[in-house]
This record gives sequence, C-alpha cells and structure tokens, in this order.
Amino acid sequence: MPDEVPLPTHHKALTYTNPGEISIALTSVPTPRPGPGQVLVKITHSGVCSSDHGLLKGTLGFPPTLHNQVGGHEGVGTVVALTPPNPANTTIGSRVGIKWVSSICHTCPPCAAGRDALCTSVKISGYGGCPGTFQQYVLAPAEYVTPIPEGVASELAAPLLCGGVTVYAGLKKAGVGKGQTVVVMGAGGGLGHLAVQIARGMGLGVVGIDAGEKEEFVRSLGAEAFFDIRKYARDQAGSEQLARDVRAATPGGTGAASVIVCAGNNAAYAQAIGFLGFAGSVVCIGIPEGAPVPIGGASPGALIAQELRILGSAVGNRQDAIETLDLAAKGVIKTHVTVEPMSKLADVFERMERMELQGRVVIDMSRDE
Repeated sequence: MPDEVPLPTHHKALTYTNPGEISIALTSVPTPRPGPGQVLVKITHSGVCSSDHGLLKGTLGFPPTLHNQVGGHEGVGTVVALTPPNPANTTIGSRVGIKWVSSICHTCPPCAAGRDALCTSVKISGYGGCPGTFQQYVLAPAEYVTPIPEGVASELAAPLLCGGVTVYAGLKKAGVGKGQTVVVMGAGGGLGHLAVQIARGMGLGVVGIDAGEKEEFVRSLGAEAFFDIRKYARDQAGSEQLARDVRAATPGGTGAASVIVCAGNNAAYAQAIGFLGFAGSVVCIGIPEGAPVPIGGASPGALIAQELRILGSAVGNRQDAIETLDLAAKGVIKTHVTVEPMSKLADVFERMERMELQGRVVIDMSRDE
C-alpha cells in the first residue's frame, strides 16, 4: 500500500478541449493513486511555456496533442503519496518539480550520453496522454522529479524546470569561456531573461536583442548592450546593419563567441550568423512555429571560412536541472514572473501569441479565479 496523506477523490484540472485552437476548460478529474516507483505531487504552481502553446496548437512539428489533454510541464508541488521503490531523498512532504521530460528509459544511447530529451522512449509532460502540470495533482516517476531547494519560492522555481534548464544547458553546450561575449536574441522573454542572468553568472558579457520596450528590463538583468530589433528594417540591408552594430558592441568589434537564439522565429536565426566572431556558435533553442525553414545565411562557405558551429539544444538532463535550481538558491538567477489564476491560462496563451509577455507567467493552481 502506498504511504500517503488523505487525498480527495477529484481535483481541478485545465484540459485542452479542442487541440489546434486555444480552447481550455476548467474541469474536475479523478485524483489518481501512485503505482510502484511513482509519487503523487500536489501542484501549487505551474509555469506557462511557449512549448505548451505550440503543443496545443500543433505548430512545433508535432501533431496537436490529444483531446482533453492536461498540458503543462513546469510544475512545482509537494509529494503527498508514494509507492516504493523510491529514492531515499523523496519522502512525503518533499517539495519537487516536474519537467518537460517526464520519464526516460535509461538504457538507450542518448540516455547513456546524458541527453535525456533525446531518449528513444521519452515521455513528455502534458503531451500525448502523459499527465501535465496544469492540474492540482499529478503522478510522476519518483526517480525523475527534481528537488526544489529551500529558499527558492515555488512560483520562481517553476519556470526554471524548462526555461531555466534549457538555456543553462544551451550555454554549457555553446563552448564559451569566462570573459567572452554572447548575444541573447529574445532577451526580454521567458527564456531570454533567464539566459541573460545565467550568462552573467558564468562570467560572460551579454548583448541583448529584443523589442525596445524591454531594454530597461534586459539591462537591469546585466546586459551590457541592447539593440531594439524594431529599429532595423526587416530586409537584408536591415539585417546587415544590425550585424555591424552588434559586432561593434563586442570586445574589439570582432563578433560574439556565441548567439543564444531564444526567440522562436526564423528571422532571428537568419540574423544570428552575422553576429559571430571566428569559431563562434549559434545555439538553437527557440522553436519557430509553422513550416520548417532552413537557417538563412548558413552557407557552407561562411561556416568553413570562420569555423562556425550551429547546434541544437533540447532542454537539459536531471543534473542540469539540479544545477539550475542551485543557481537560483545562490541568488545568481531570479525568475521574473506574473502569477495568474487557473482561469487565465487561455488569456496567457493569447497574450503569448501577441508577443506581449515579459518574463514568465506562472499559474497558481490553488486559485481558479
């Protein structure tokens, strides 16, 4: 029998009633009980990620998720029931996080290499029938939840479980060293504002690019230079001028060591190559919605002449998540969040489509109005 505290028979959840559209219902669903090796987590907060929107709309290259799917993959809460076997540090009352990757097989080549998101049997929280965190109780594998350090508020921890760990892992893969400069595209957004802080914590210089109204915010996070993308014409001449200006803002005017593309649009990727110095890297993090488009400007000659690299980064592994939360516990990064009740999820997705969000939005799962 599982060790547990008293549980309700049903709880509140947000379900996608018509995948492909922003159609969300606040409903009541049965509260499950954990099976072997599982924990039941009472969710208090769940971050809203652009990937949630993309999975709902079917614009990330995946089919739209299932009818009545409960989405969400940045959940923080307390373990209220468990069934052995469980890790020694996971007990009733433990505060834990549930990530984009819900579970992995541990045996395939990507798992052996620590590339959890590439597991051949990966299950994604809030997609394809796997329970998501836009609900008050959710099951998770005990060995895959992330401990939340004391001193990190749950609403601030939630976005770090996907957005934070994603940019942290991307910066690690970028191959940059202390004192070098990175460009963060989409620097004022949910991913970008975390990337700016983590990069500064790594001892890197940061150039931020985003809409002009986000300049003060991005500079407050530690960016040494900022460029308003809206001041540049959306053509080849505008991109070339932006590249000249960005390069001039790097040490010696030689270009950035890496460009971290947090913006989910193809124009950002097409501009990124022009910001790089020799042996620089473009790290692909933001996923453009719509039909796949090759990265503009990435001709073999350009890459060979400067020994440039383009690499993808699909979130991070369990250790990356622990290290990201540790940075938050040390005060290196702080998520800038707006907290909304459950009833506002559809509105948040609509604001996301209009690119009106600054920082991250977190849903308080104890409030439905």
